[in-house]
Amino acid sequence: MSGAPSSVFLGAFVDELLRLGVRDVVVSPGSRSTPLAMVLERSPFNLYVDIDERGAAYFALGMAKAAGTPVCLLCTSGTAAANYYPAICEAAAARVPLIVLTADRPHQMRGLGATQTTDQLKMFGDMTVFFHEMPLPAASPEMVAFARQIARESVIRATGVPNGVAHLNFPFTEPLVPDLAPPGLFSTGRRTHDPLVASTGCALSEVLVERINAAVASQCGVIMCGEGSYPDEIVDLARRLGFPVVAVSLSNLRQLDDPVIIDSYDNIFRRPDLPGIDVLIRFGRYPVSKAAYTRLAEMRPLTIVVDEVESRDFNHLTDIFVRADAASFISASAGLENDIGTSYIRTWATLNEEERVKIEDAHALEVPCEGSYVLAMIDEIAEGSLLFAANSMAVRYVDTFYLKRDKPIHVMCNRGLNGIDGTLSSALGAAQRFPAATLLTGDLAFLHDVTALNMRRETRAALTVVLLNNNGGGIFEMLPQRSEDPYFERLFVTPHDVDFAAIAAGFGIAHATAHDVPGFVAAYREAQGLPGITIVEVRSSTAGLRDRYLRFC
Repeated sequence: MSGAPSSVFLGAFVDELLRLGVRDVVVSPGSRSTPLAMVLERSPFNLYVDIDERGAAYFALGMAKAAGTPVCLLCTSGTAAANYYPAICEAAAARVPLIVLTADRPHQMRGLGATQTTDQLKMFGDMTVFFHEMPLPAASPEMVAFARQIARESVIRATGVPNGVAHLNFPFTEPLVPDLAPPGLFSTGRRTHDPLVASTGCALSEVLVERINAAVASQCGVIMCGEGSYPDEIVDLARRLGFPVVAVSLSNLRQLDDPVIIDSYDNIFRRPDLPGIDVLIRFGRYPVSKAAYTRLAEMRPLTIVVDEVESRDFNHLTDIFVRADAASFISASAGLENDIGTSYIRTWATLNEEERVKIEDAHALEVPCEGSYVLAMIDEIAEGSLLFAANSMAVRYVDTFYLKRDKPIHVMCNRGLNGIDGTLSSALGAAQRFPAATLLTGDLAFLHDVTALNMRRETRAALTVVLLNNNGGGIFEMLPQRSEDPYFERLFVTPHDVDFAAIAAGFGIAHATAHDVPGFVAAYREAQGLPGITIVEVRSSTAGLRDRYLRFC
């Protein structure tokens, strides 16, 4: 394979991705991927380099999740591609568009003991929405046209219903260094008309509107909004139905300080005087709160699920399934109405205010707890910035202590599979789309992805890491495994005694330790104004964590 046919074929492929709006690629260095890496580097793509393929995949995941558009990944052959798998699983569960490009040995070297060779055909299994084994590059008009069509198909599939992962496997033969000088490197085979991949919204039929209106007539219910972004018109829908909006922190609805928005829902679902729920209209997944989905399973309301693909209903309650995205359904819902008035919403609003007062008591503690720092963080976080939460306790702290207010911030978390893998990388990737960003994380999630700090040279955003360091797995204090027996500390709490200041110094990253809330506020304010990555550490203990948290629930 000469260098020119390889580069013209790959140039056409890359150009077509650019014409469809793909702008970002994350590359992990390797030899077999040289032809595509060098063509991408020469192109207008925004190129990021991450030496750790696992972290690279999560970095791309974070960017794609924040932008809602596909991000490309490129790695060499062998186990490099296998390191993408955790992030691909998360992308599949969270419906995040990625285009994964894996370099491979040519067909004649496979299965014969060639080094750095494994079976990469459909290696991600059902986690992808599209796979194609690419041919050896060639510069004929037919092959160039094929390269462009596969680029289009990758974007079509990755941004389809649902969004997901497209995987293209590229075999390359030596010489691997491409010729980047031929004329028409990116323009060869380009069609006259700009390509377009478009989606349309939904319209609610008269029959569906009548069916839903009949189901909710004179009934009391709630609208539950899981992870996602929702239009402000959801407030109008809530008032027409007389249903409050149970707003999970990841719904990004808590920036609307309106009485119909219920932010302290977890506390209310724990109360013995929880109002009766006849109807549940659910958008997205069930919430972070176990109390919420457990009580709903006991109450068994008539359940209407709105989703583009599936019910995601492990409570087995779905009565009416509407195949639509939330924003389209809400904007098309003018015909939905109910006759129960405003008393039910007022009842929820009253309970919500009672719980809000309880939660805000964390401000006044003589000895601050984790919630005290999270409340202070929410008070101080800059408008228009990103708040990325790690899983385990971090997202629960956000769900409890992030109280609604008229302050636009965007909240994200890798909740597809609820894992702590790749948290720092994902936050760094998502931060590229915001003027400032904050990651709230525990110490184990941070350690699990500490190599992401090496991306300090690649990141183009300001990320403040608020590190809640309780020297172990605090979440297990909340779970049935909790025990005074020795196995509990070794298998679950896993104390590590790591010096995070030394880690930060090793990577040349600013670090501050806050010993009280005023000190935290000062350090956090300063950190938000700094470029790159800054760590603000708050130390606590796993001992007593359960009591410190539940006193506000």
